[in-house]
Amino acid sequence: MPQIINDGGELIRINLSNNMIEYSTTGGRAWFRRFLGTSNVGVFIDLIVCSNEIIASTTKGIYYSRDRGRTWFARSKVGSGCGEFASLQLNGAELLGITAKGLFFSRDQGRTWFKRGN
Repeated sequence: MPQIINDGGELIRINLSNNMIEYSTTGGRAWFRRFLGTSNVGVFIDLIVCSNEIIASTTKGIYYSRDRGRTWFARSKVGSGCGEFASLQLNGAELLGITAKGLFFSRDQGRTWFKRGN
């Protein structure tokens, strides 16, 4: 589960102790708050850079940010048939999501999900 990513020279991470998105421009020597998690977004679980977005799995679903994590918007909610996403991974043109219900894939940056295999 990547809880830290590199996006355009910044390190961006999930601070698990207070559900905060933080960033560093000093290679991780100093961290600064970028977004304090809210009840709308849920608890951050995983981050991934996908094209011009940061995509996050949270306890409320898949969220995306186009401004390096300053603001977050819902892409797909928990209960959409996939369950809660535990981790995300890029596989070429596909975004893979692992849930308790199995392996799912998306070819449109997490807008729609399909179960892989049985």
